This record gives sequence, C-alpha cells and structure tokens, in this order.
Amino acid sequence: MTQENYDPAAHYDRVTEAWGLLLGEELHWGVFSSPDEPLAQATNELTTRMISASRLSPGLRVLDVGCGSGTPARRIATEHGVEVLGITTSQVGIDAATAKTAAAGISGVTFEQRDGTDNQLPDESFDRAWVLESSHLMPDRQALVSECARVLRPGGRMALCDIIRRRDIPFAELRERREDFAVLRAGYGAARMDTLEQYAGYAESVGLVVDEVTDLTTETLPTLDKWRETSAQHRDEVISLIGKEGYDTFVISLDILEGFWRDGTLGYGLISAAKPA
Repeated sequence: MTQENYDPAAHYDRVTEAWGLLLGEELHWGVFSSPDEPLAQATNELTTRMISASRLSPGLRVLDVGCGSGTPARRIATEHGVEVLGITTSQVGIDAATAKTAAAGISGVTFEQRDGTDNQLPDESFDRAWVLESSHLMPDRQALVSECARVLRPGGRMALCDIIRRRDIPFAELRERREDFAVLRAGYGAARMDTLEQYAGYAESVGLVVDEVTDLTTETLPTLDKWRETSAQHRDEVISLIGKEGYDTFVISLDILEGFWRDGTLGYGLISAAKPA
C-alpha cells in the first residue's frame, strides 16, 4: 500500500464515528484467550498488555501518540495515576477525545493536534511513550521512534503495538493481489506494515534498549469475527455515516485480513524498549 497523495488525518476524520461502532470503543484489535470472549474484554486486554509493557506508576508523564478517541488515555490516567498528553493529526479525534474526557470528569488528560513523527515537544519531557496501533499510518516509522526516544527522559520507556508484516511479499504476489491491497487501502488508509524486527531496529538505532518483542497474531485473529458481528449489528447506522460502499469495503476487508493472518503475511505484535538512565 503506497502513501502517495494520502492524508491520514482526513481518512481518520471521515471514519472515526463509524469505527466506534465497528471496532468498539477502544478503536483497536483485541487479544483473546478464547474466541468466545466479548470484543470489549479482548480490546481491554490489549490495553492491559501495553500497560504491562509500559510499567506505569503514579506521577509519570505519558505521551500517547495517535491517541484516537482517548479511551486508553483515560483508563491509564484513572487506574494508574499518570498524566497523559494524547496527540493525533486528526482534529475530529481531538474534539471527540476532549469531549469524552470532560464528560467523564477526568483530570490530567489533555489532547493536542500534533504529528507523531515531528511532535515539536521539548526534549526529555515525558517518562513514557505509548504508541497503540497508530504507527502503520505514519510513513516515516524511523522518525516516529526517534521522536519517542527524544522526548523520553533517561530511564523512560516506549511501548508500541500494531499490525505487522510477518514475511516478505514477492512483487509477483503484490501484483496478483493488488485488488486486495486496494480494498485495505480504501478501508483503513494507506498503511505500510513493518516486521517486529524492523521496529526493534528502529528503537536500537536511537539508543533504546529493546526488552520485549511479542507476536500476538494468533491471539488477535478472533477480532475479525467480532467485527463481522458489529458490522451486521450496526449496518444501517454505519452506512449512514460512511455510505454503502464504505460499509461493503469494510466487510470485504475482513475476509482479506483473515487470509493474510492465516497465511502468515500479516499479524500483530508488541515491542517495548527503555532509554538508558
């Protein structure tokens, strides 16, 4: 999937409300111990895995890069006593996150429109960098990790999870499956997937020490069946938000993603790394 003439913020602005219905409140994949688990429980578990990798404790300052509608930010602030700044290029996301946080009466959580690959924040101003399923829409992955490392104080940590590429895709296969990739681009934006090894390499190149690399492909696969259920449940409302073509694209994409998950092309992973004290 290429990045030409693609604006991630515009794409996110268009689909945010519909995604809340399709993907669940947390707007990300789930980690399932059993396929029968509710979607909300599984997405909550993915956030829990990020919390564990981040090693949160009261009083820490967290930068949430690609904060979505702010659900994980609100959770870690209330459950772990951290201060959170959520950033995204989407003004729709900022407005939604700010409104939900105010309605919940949660303090210590703010949101700003900034680019995760060039955030313009001061050096060494955060204790944790949190990147939950936003990196695949950022063309310059090395810049993202570099910015996370730059704003971390010595002894700080970065935790990142996202869709990953698990094998090289030959050019002939790319050409043969170009229609599948076009559907994924239309539904999810012009993403590019890197391997867990590449993410680890980005971190190590800027002086971070990688201490966890976890492949969650098997545990995330049941998410697709849950999204099939939500798409059927909310069909009319989603069509009213993004049109029938947008709805149909999402439904078709689930079969494509399942194929990629099962044949070892794509999957899901988590890494964490520390900045030396």
